[in-house]
Amino acid sequence: MHVFGLTGGIASGKSTVTRMLRELGAEVLDADVLAREVVEPGTPGLADVAARFPGVVGPDGRLDRVKLGARVFSDAHERAALNAIIHPRVREAFLEKVQALEARGVARVIYDVPLLIEAGMHEWMEGVAVVWVPRDVQKARLMSRDGLDAAAAEARLAAQLPLDSKRQHATWVIDNSGELASTRAQVESVWRAMLARG
Repeated sequence: MHVFGLTGGIASGKSTVTRMLRELGAEVLDADVLAREVVEPGTPGLADVAARFPGVVGPDGRLDRVKLGARVFSDAHERAALNAIIHPRVREAFLEKVQALEARGVARVIYDVPLLIEAGMHEWMEGVAVVWVPRDVQKARLMSRDGLDAAAAEARLAAQLPLDSKRQHATWVIDNSGELASTRAQVESVWRAMLARG
């Protein structure tokens, strides 16, 4: 199984790139989706999050992501505590899904992980694509998308490794600051490169 990484930053357009890769036939596993699955109602993951962060489970028994986000985005210690609960479970879910894909004869998988570089995962992957935009574009998109003021947007950006730092670890950089057609052409080129490996 060939495992490639896909990463970017908040409001960099990684979801757009993921959609394009899937349209080209790529199997993309999304770490954010896995992270949601491991804290579904009734899971040990949700029980552990609820114990560590009282008050973040809503009356419907589901995780209140807004409340949890407010607690962890501005506090590195709280974020680390959350990651210690979530990350091992996500890793386990990822390995299970990769085994299932391999059993179906799938030869390549792309793992879409926001904190791929920060977690050191790029070191064991065959290649990494980084979705990049200039920081001012990223900040403007984030403010527009999430209705944030400049200070709140800066706080969210500061919680992540800058895209300029991430691109230093990239096998491929997808510049998503221009037209969609330009992004699509770059995505097609990256997918061809991934297909050429092995």
